[in-house]
Amino acid sequence: MTDPVFRQLTGSEAPLFRSLPDPGLVGRAITGVEYRTVAEGGDYRPEWSWVALRDGTVVARAAWWGGPDDREPLLLNWFDVAPGEEAAGAELLRRAPWNVEYELIAPAGWREDPALRSAVESRTGAAQAAGMKPLVERFHYRWTADLELPARPGRLEFRPEPDDDVIFDVLRRVHSATLDAHALRAIEKSGLDLAAQEELDFFRWCPSPREWWQLAYDRAGELVGIHVPAHNMSGPCVGYIGVVPEQRGRGYAYDLLVECTNVLVEYGATVIAGATDQGNFPMAAQFARAGYPVAQERINLV
Repeated sequence: MTDPVFRQLTGSEAPLFRSLPDPGLVGRAITGVEYRTVAEGGDYRPEWSWVALRDGTVVARAAWWGGPDDREPLLLNWFDVAPGEEAAGAELLRRAPWNVEYELIAPAGWREDPALRSAVESRTGAAQAAGMKPLVERFHYRWTADLELPARPGRLEFRPEPDDDVIFDVLRRVHSATLDAHALRAIEKSGLDLAAQEELDFFRWCPSPREWWQLAYDRAGELVGIHVPAHNMSGPCVGYIGVVPEQRGRGYAYDLLVECTNVLVEYGATVIAGATDQGNFPMAAQFARAGYPVAQERINLV
């Protein structure tokens, strides 16, 4: 058996990338997204796409993703290997020049189905062989207009906050007692400031209006937290929900989530995405209470 050749795609080679058979069990394919380059009307760039070829046949492939204005990829979200080619997939990731997070999309309950579990483990196993480590598994939710819209509890007052410095300080307070794995990783790396800045950068990256960001206050005028209704590149989403530590234990995350949902619906949303770490049991409970069904699970490696 000949050694594989690893290389970046050229602009006309999208059909080569698509030539690896894909049963569509896991990955972006289950969201209805096909690999298409920007020139084809998709959101992948050939220069951010790599293949491993053995005797001219694709045996592993990887595509990194970023927003239309990003100069470097933000995420690896398309990675798969032919049966028995996990080593080639691992080497492909080692040779590619980007060291960003890998997000694998899987159906809810994937561990209970042997075919799904095998598809997940072949990809995550190759990624770990390349040096990546599991960070977190997350629930992804999808509220649709045919579901009941949760009623506002009416306990809080919501106000826009135009000062980014104020928002930054609130994010620092929220993250001082966070359960979020990405925030904890940022805190471990460089402290609360990095965790808050990463959230703020995400809010700014989203194409939704800045004036949608709101702080919440109780009837005594004390700060409760923040919610950010947003649009990411896929559509309307719950951008962020955070309660400051001294206000926790009162169920306010539900109030924030309900307000966020209602605001997005008022702006015309008929589908709203949301997500939380599987280990963040309090937030997962609030999504369930607000009527958000789990649509997918996602596995994040760094």
